[in-house]
Amino acid sequence: MTTDQTNAADRLLTAALNHVPFDGWSEATLAAAAQDTGLDLALAQAIYPRAGLDLALANHRQGDAVMLAGLAAADLEAMRYSDRVTLAVRLRLEAADRETVRRAATLMALPQNAPEAARAMWNTADAIWNALGDTSEDGNWYSKRAILSAVYSSTVLYWLGDDSPDHADTWAFLERRIAGVMNFEKSKAKVKASPFLNATIGLPLKLLEQMRKPGASGPLPGAWHDGTNPPNR
Repeated sequence: MTTDQTNAADRLLTAALNHVPFDGWSEATLAAAAQDTGLDLALAQAIYPRAGLDLALANHRQGDAVMLAGLAAADLEAMRYSDRVTLAVRLRLEAADRETVRRAATLMALPQNAPEAARAMWNTADAIWNALGDTSEDGNWYSKRAILSAVYSSTVLYWLGDDSPDHADTWAFLERRIAGVMNFEKSKAKVKASPFLNATIGLPLKLLEQMRKPGASGPLPGAWHDGTNPPNR
């Protein structure tokens, strides 16, 4: 996008947020946003060709950006690793408006939008791990993001129905989920340290370690390393 198109996209998204509670993430919302901003509807449709879906995804990316800014301002070094992950998810939810997220969840629940929903969750998890300095190169790169995507999506669903003061129940739910993830990581370490367990149930972990995170080029979402050739980075 050019600078002018980016500015127009931001204006349209800001205006659309006023209409989402009434019309959802829809073509009607995009048309109303174009009218509010004085932009030509054809231009709005060129910027957001899938109308409500593209607006909802843009809003999701904006929430990720706000979260990353919050993480950059936080004193992460003073926190335990689990607390850093918890903070990231909490910042992400605190940056969101519950009604616009509820409307987005309804839209993303449609079968044709499932790939975009999964991609958005994955990108949020990826943004969090990158911000926290994740250096994994093997299958842990995938497992960390897959697990955090599940934690984030389940926490969002809990948050949407949470009427406790200051969403206290949601934050307690989040802490339990993060604690479960940390216990899983500890269990993996125990399996690898045990000759018996590593030789039996440790096989999936060995296979996972042979995977490599996506490289900068190539159409595949990663690479497989069998230990004999250099990994594809």
